[in-house]
Amino acid sequence: MAIAQDDPNPLAVVRPRPDAVLTAIAGSDRIDLHAAIVALDTFPAFSEPVARLAALLDVSPVPTAAAVASVEGDVALTLAVLRTANRPGSPWAGRVESVVQAVALLQGEGLREALQGVPVTDYFERPEPWGLLPERMRRHACATARAADRLAVHAGYRDRDRLVTASLLHDLGVLALAAHDPEAFAVLDARADEGEGRVAREIAAFGIDHAAAGAMVLRADGLPEALVRTVASHHDPSVSGEAAYVRTADLLARESLGDEPDPAELVAAGRTIGLGWDDLRTVLFDLPDTGALPDRAVDPCPLSERELQVLVALARGSVYKQIAQELLLSTSTVRTHLHNIYGKLGAVDRAQAVLIARQRGWL
Repeated sequence: MAIAQDDPNPLAVVRPRPDAVLTAIAGSDRIDLHAAIVALDTFPAFSEPVARLAALLDVSPVPTAAAVASVEGDVALTLAVLRTANRPGSPWAGRVESVVQAVALLQGEGLREALQGVPVTDYFERPEPWGLLPERMRRHACATARAADRLAVHAGYRDRDRLVTASLLHDLGVLALAAHDPEAFAVLDARADEGEGRVAREIAAFGIDHAAAGAMVLRADGLPEALVRTVASHHDPSVSGEAAYVRTADLLARESLGDEPDPAELVAAGRTIGLGWDDLRTVLFDLPDTGALPDRAVDPCPLSERELQVLVALARGSVYKQIAQELLLSTSTVRTHLHNIYGKLGAVDRAQAVLIARQRGWL
């Protein structure tokens, strides 16, 4: 947690809606994004994660891992908590990049503030004007976040917390388009287009696609530019870095939810983050459901970066010689790293070391 708290009361100022931000992307003159973004304040959170989070706020100190799991189970809750942590006047404004950071910094008072005014719905309700969209959005967002987390583990990507948050928010612009013109959105949505086909139809209908609209939502709410850039470019086939992880996770989520993305597109996306057929097949096998994300580490991992790389390789089933070749180490150095890993984790063998690290969210 790199963000320092130097102001005990960072929650006093309401977030901005600067007009300059809302006209920043070319083509946006065809959609009243100011009104659409304001309409997102009516987008509801689901009652179950709200109730779970509220119950946790009666515990002191707030159990961070459980609170993170509750927030990350809902798109509206994720946005509300990130908005609160990044609002003007906060010592962390514009720098809180993940739900994990936000929960740890806000604690009880700040999380109660985030919950205030968040509309709540139930799966069995169809709130106007959103209808079925909240549940569809939640399922796809959670599936994408789960896929992104598994991809990060498999590829050894370190900033899992920010990646999960970006994945939860990656389709936020869909809500802005739906709020702007529900009828036009319903016509477009009925085609069930995804990927580049959907982006092209959104631009034709609205003058802007949901990725650009989502970036404007996040920027208008003062969220960090790292999240803004990832959301803005997550449908770009040439993208690299964190946006490439979200793009690949988005395709994996569609597959795990029963859609049928083009296998060639999925493989091409995987290659942008250094993963091939076998890697993607392994990740897909780990994605049978779209429930809450498993608890991830909110305490520092005791392993060094190299030790964690060795453990990740071990978790994939690699033997000493393979790990040594992969990491350009000698086999004796690999054995030394494993000895240190066992000692730090209190494990007696490789299986227990992998199990402990996974349970604590370090893998």
